[in-house]
Amino acid sequence: MSSTQSLPKFVVWAPDYTDDGALQRRMAVRPSHLENIKTLAGQGTLRLGGGYMTPESVDAAAADKKFVGSCMIYEGENIDVVRKLVEEDVYYKSDVWDKEKLVILPIALATALPPVPST
Repeated sequence: MSSTQSLPKFVVWAPDYTDDGALQRRMAVRPSHLENIKTLAGQGTLRLGGGYMTPESVDAAAADKKFVGSCMIYEGENIDVVRKLVEEDVYYKSDVWDKEKLVILPIALATALPPVPST
């Protein structure tokens, strides 16, 4: 049993900026972002996450999917710990996520999260 299972959970809603260069900024730093979230997921800190897309992207080819933000569930001691992790992410630092619209809230889950990967 992971020690993080008793920690509070926080949902992060991180819409992207909507300017003309937003998608290009996202894609330019995406490999670094994915490496970071892989580390956080392996530690059990990031429990669930992904990019959300336009409705038209559901049936689009992989290369044509248009990401417009991210949604994640973190476990952390408190909201400030989670906020620090979000603000250290390359998407935050590279102006992919719209800092004015980003939301971090505690969440009471009605379903189980996936298990933390074994190391």
